[in-house]
Amino acid sequence: MRFRDPRGCSRQVPWLEAAQDVSLEDSPAVRPFPIRHGRRVAPGWWWSSTTGRLVAYGSGVMRTKLMLLDRDPAVVALACRPVELVWREESRVVGHAPQLMARLQDGSGLLLDCAGRSGPSARLVERARVVAAAAEAAGWSYRLAGPPDPVLVANVRWLAGYRHPRYAAGPWTPALVEAFAGPRPAVEAVCELGDPIAVWPAVFHALWSGVLRVRLDEPLHERAVVCLARQEAEAA
Repeated sequence: MRFRDPRGCSRQVPWLEAAQDVSLEDSPAVRPFPIRHGRRVAPGWWWSSTTGRLVAYGSGVMRTKLMLLDRDPAVVALACRPVELVWREESRVVGHAPQLMARLQDGSGLLLDCAGRSGPSARLVERARVVAAAAEAAGWSYRLAGPPDPVLVANVRWLAGYRHPRYAAGPWTPALVEAFAGPRPAVEAVCELGDPIAVWPAVFHALWSGVLRVRLDEPLHERAVVCLARQEAEAA
């Protein structure tokens, strides 16, 4: 595999060795993200609430997946295209750089590629098989993800606008928890807590961070039923 160290120098080492010893989540992209004229979304930076750091992305698809992973409680670190796996097929050398990498709570890693609306190409499917086998050999996982549910994406994108800690409830967190002691429409609890302009951002932050839960496969609205995350866990 090939990666760039924190100084930007390219290095090539055996994959199994790197998977165990290299903090790939701290590595920059293994190659620059190209700027394609005419594309609606150019390369940019995503501020991760998981790590408190900026993560470079190369496309709108990558940004959406970054956003969804950033909210996943199993993820502790994120990077876009920090590693390229290289192998030989007959007389030619093949390389593939998965679009995203996530470090998980158990110390393992997740490699992820995003398929477009028309599905993965035949070449990506073939390379995905090799990458999945390499990930499994290292105790990692690999995912070839299709387009996510647009309602889920729209809801999480809204909540992501309140992911920064400055929106946290702070001293009145107990009041927020008490207000949602039982499942109820969000607007009822918000009006009880005080000025809605001040309260709604704290509610959205709690929904992003997982303190509160709401169905994200349905459009969010003020009367969406919200509950404490632990209530949902106990019900399950």
